[in-house]
Amino acid sequence: MPTERGRADRSDRADAPPINEGTAPDRREFLRLGALGGAAMVTGAGAAAGRAQEPPTEGGAGAGAAERQGPSSAPPSSVSEFELLDVSIADLGRRMASGELTAVRATELYLERIAALDPLVRSVLETNPDAADAARALDDERRAGRVRGPLHGVPVLLKDNIDTADRTTTTAGSLALEGSVPAADATVARLLRDAGAVLLGKANLSEWANFRSTRSSSGWSGRGGQCRNPYVLERSPCGSSSGSGAATSASFCAAAIGTETDGSIVCPSSTCGLVGIKPTVGLVSRAGIIPISHSQDTAGPMARTVADAAVLLSALTAVDPRDPATHGRSGPVHADYARFLDARALAGKRLGVGRWFFGFHADVDRVLEEAIAALRDAGAVLVDPIELEAGKELNDSEYEVLLYEFKADLEAYLGALGPSAPVRTLADLIRWNEENREREMPWFGQEIFIAAEAKGPLTSPAYVAALETSRRLARREGIDKAIARDRLDAIVAPTGGPAWTIDLVNGDHFGGGSSTHAAVAGYPNVTVPAGAVHGLPIGLSFFAGPYREGELIGFAYAFEQATKHRRPPTFLTSLG
Repeated sequence: MPTERGRADRSDRADAPPINEGTAPDRREFLRLGALGGAAMVTGAGAAAGRAQEPPTEGGAGAGAAERQGPSSAPPSSVSEFELLDVSIADLGRRMASGELTAVRATELYLERIAALDPLVRSVLETNPDAADAARALDDERRAGRVRGPLHGVPVLLKDNIDTADRTTTTAGSLALEGSVPAADATVARLLRDAGAVLLGKANLSEWANFRSTRSSSGWSGRGGQCRNPYVLERSPCGSSSGSGAATSASFCAAAIGTETDGSIVCPSSTCGLVGIKPTVGLVSRAGIIPISHSQDTAGPMARTVADAAVLLSALTAVDPRDPATHGRSGPVHADYARFLDARALAGKRLGVGRWFFGFHADVDRVLEEAIAALRDAGAVLVDPIELEAGKELNDSEYEVLLYEFKADLEAYLGALGPSAPVRTLADLIRWNEENREREMPWFGQEIFIAAEAKGPLTSPAYVAALETSRRLARREGIDKAIARDRLDAIVAPTGGPAWTIDLVNGDHFGGGSSTHAAVAGYPNVTVPAGAVHGLPIGLSFFAGPYREGELIGFAYAFEQATKHRRPPTFLTSLG
């Protein structure tokens, strides 16, 4: 769901990453580049015990002593010696079925790794103090002969904008909601529990899913400080599902759930060497997720393999009375997306190549040319290039829609928290941030909040017109037209560029990205590792019309199996 429209976490500490001299794009340019998302972290050695936090420091509220030491000059040996390094969900299941591993032991191993290494990455805000007990109950069920499915006993992290009615909080990374415990699980969280997943904790994110400031740093939150990319720690994990991406890549969990409004799943998946699925809006319930936009928000899986992502997606697709978007679906919904895992899925399929997303980085172009060759070798028919451009008009209309919907949707969420909520309206939140500026806005402001607060109701003619323009350009005159004209099965394009250097003073500096058309249309987008530039992962995106997740999963799987580009991160301090 949440998109990333702002970013920032700067640090005056000695361990802060070097300031990059590049300038951040303005908001419209950022939208054009199509890299929007969210995530945050406050963990240290005490994280495994729950939410123990220290007083605020320059690096972000709750940053502990281990974090203040900063990245080590050499990665610890435990980086590559971990028993569950890059283990698949299927392999976890096999080990548990054989008795070689238990859910309790898997949970303990991930918590130990978080405590040892996450002070370098800052990808986990808090761990669940009840995780071990949940794992123990699931082990008892397995011994009694009840196995709920492939996620039984599998530890999973949730982005910290997904409600959990347990002893973890849901804050969107903001100190304004610190301590907030919703009355009920988000539907996504409930479905994961029902499927047997162990909810390990909450992942860091770009605060408010990167929709607070035009000059923010992806992965920064007031609660957690700056999340880092586990491949190179001075580099951004992208946003806004930054912690979900960094933690999954670093093997702090088996997989994670992120949310996207525009780019917030696919961008951190790309920069962190993961598979990310941004589903069709309405396939996965948004009930109980802190919102940006009801017309674009969705939750989705972030995993190290296509197979793992497919298993997660299969658990999340129930119709939900709490989310009207899940009713009246216009396409096929599948109980088991793993059935699309076919290494021959690309044979004879027509793929359109989005060349207008090329050209922002020569090395990215090289990676993508190699990916195109691999697609052709796998039997795909390439239509190269295709036309799919909307430009500034789409970007402007999208941003207008998001401003209106953010105000309306956030206030609906805050109002449902009850009378104990510290803020009930966007105006309350703006006021709270100003009153707590030193803690909550040390590096960047709340220009987007202020712009959204100035908007009227969803009956406003300006909103209605912007929504119609967005849908027309992204759907009828965009993806739908391109697919029909060239008889395509999907469109392929670079997900984004290599991770940029974290810059807490100026904010993010993106190279390019391809998420916006699918995001605004509400259509599915699957990204898969496609190679690397100087060791920094690059993703390839497959997107198509609504409810085509199954086919896209098949294409991504066939590409993955043909290329095997995923490599675990090595926690380098810098590239130099």
